[in-house]
Amino acid sequence: MTEDIGISSKSFSVSKSRWINISLPLRNAMVHWPGNDPPRVELIHDVEKGARAPLWEITISSHTGTHIDAPRHFQPDGKTIDQMPLDTMIGPARVIEIKDTETIKPEELAAHNIQPGERILFKTRNSSKAYQTDDFVEDYVYISTEAAHLLAEKKVSVVGLDYIAVGSYKDIENLKEVHETLFNGGAWIIEGLNLSEAKAGKYELICLPLILEGGDACPARAILRPL
Repeated sequence: MTEDIGISSKSFSVSKSRWINISLPLRNAMVHWPGNDPPRVELIHDVEKGARAPLWEITISSHTGTHIDAPRHFQPDGKTIDQMPLDTMIGPARVIEIKDTETIKPEELAAHNIQPGERILFKTRNSSKAYQTDDFVEDYVYISTEAAHLLAEKKVSVVGLDYIAVGSYKDIENLKEVHETLFNGGAWIIEGLNLSEAKAGKYELICLPLILEGGDACPARAILRPL
């Protein structure tokens, strides 16, 4: 029997079915990577202005809001988003809460006994602070290069972070190496999660992107249910 998901994307609230929305709602001019065109979400056919039915026009990049990065993002011959196996983003996952307010470091990860094949979602101060504004926050918590190597060595299958890039905005070498290291270790990446309503612990994850043919990334809807 299938349960109703019943999620309010606006409030990020927990529904009666216990599913938790961890996705960002798409909206006009929402937070985006500096240099990219801002997302455009507009009502172009308005019933109140005589249209027979409403129609929205959406113009966004493949890395808007909550999205999945495919290996093709940094690997010219890597798999594209439409080649992602469906079971990659469906199944058990673990939310790990990070106390460090600057970066995710191996020293903090050591206590969590990360296992091969795990889907790991990192909850940091980003979820409660960085999303309070549509302005890009440069000093978000990101994954250190050393932590990325640890995750790759552990052969995790999914790495998720609660801001729009797993690597640093201010350190381009880190940004590049974190992505490449995780992809080389076999992981797929979720960026732009909002984990403010998710406590640390074990969950069931569903996170599926649109099928963007040949895409390096694509927006996705991500939800969790406590196990």
